Amino acid sequence: MKVIISAGGTGGHIYPALAIIKKIKQKEPNSEFLYIGTHNRMEKDIVPKYNIPFESIEIYGFNRKNILKNFKTVKCFIKSYKKCRKLIKQFNPDVVIGIGGYVTGPVIYSAKKLGYKTFIHEQNSVPGKTNLFLSKYADKIGVSFPSSIKRFPEYKTEFTGNPCSEEAVKVVAYDKKKYGLNDQKKLVLIVMGSLGSSKMNDILIKTLPLFKNKNYEILYVTGKENYEQIKENKFPFNVKIIPYIDGLAGIMKKTDLIITRAGASTLSEIIALKIPSILIPSPYVAENHQYKNAMDLVNKNAAFIIEEADINSKNLVEKVDEIINSDEICNEIKDNLKTLNVSNSASKIYEILKEMVKE
Repeated sequence: MKVIISAGGTGGHIYPALAIIKKIKQKEPNSEFLYIGTHNRMEKDIVPKYNIPFESIEIYGFNRKNILKNFKTVKCFIKSYKKCRKLIKQFNPDVVIGIGGYVTGPVIYSAKKLGYKTFIHEQNSVPGKTNLFLSKYADKIGVSFPSSIKRFPEYKTEFTGNPCSEEAVKVVAYDKKKYGLNDQKKLVLIVMGSLGSSKMNDILIKTLPLFKNKNYEILYVTGKENYEQIKENKFPFNVKIIPYIDGLAGIMKKTDLIITRAGASTLSEIIALKIPSILIPSPYVAENHQYKNAMDLVNKNAAFIIEEADINSKNLVEKVDEIINSDEICNEIKDNLKTLNVSNSASKIYEILKEMVKE
């Protein structure tokens, strides 16, 4: 299979794209790939490390605050459209895939205009503007949440789940002792993303000492940017602080409760690994989509939510105690997560692509 794939801007788009590439390679080892990403976002550094041919285009999202900047955005879209047409003609793929981010706009649009098969995938419960635009030009659409189906033309939309979930299940569980943790105690994992937020850091610095003498342990993954500031504080012996974990799913497999944001890829791993969670959606994302992602789980009694505006040390510690000390609550959450799980998401997407290529 010859595949052009595009995704960019955040890991929430890039890692699902890489999971799809990995699955195609597994099924068809002689497959060829071309990845089209932005010239200045994280995919330009991540993708080449996987030895995947990479081409960049200069493209920007629309700016709602400064309308004048959108003249440059439109100009770059036209220029990118022309470059994408040239790249697609040269590569001559069997299918062109968009996995989110504004970079996919000119890629999928030009592919469809040239008559190539196109597939897009939406990770969030509320689609981004680019995918809504591209839904007219995609032959097939995959979504991570069942509630997203109604937001696209239903006749060509399928609930596939998030391809990162299949990867999470296959990951080997990490040894807790590597992080100074006790195998005999329950683990609460706190991870707020690479950037986190100053408000959440302030709250957690005040909250972590309150976990002293609890019958469980805390592992707080601060993010590299916040680690130096946070490690200066003194915390109880059962609270461990680290800057980063490469392959978070490895420690998630040993986690009894996770406190985290509500990004689509994180939720796909929580669902796949059936981990009870307290979700604190980032209020700083487009259209408050993390809150909507979280509510897809909360409404099915498959997670708990505390909004950042409402959180404090007292209610966070109380909620942790309530969940982790109740087998009944944890088991009910795990059972409800099972109903949301698509354990073979990447495989499901591969089968869709294979069928498209046959046609």
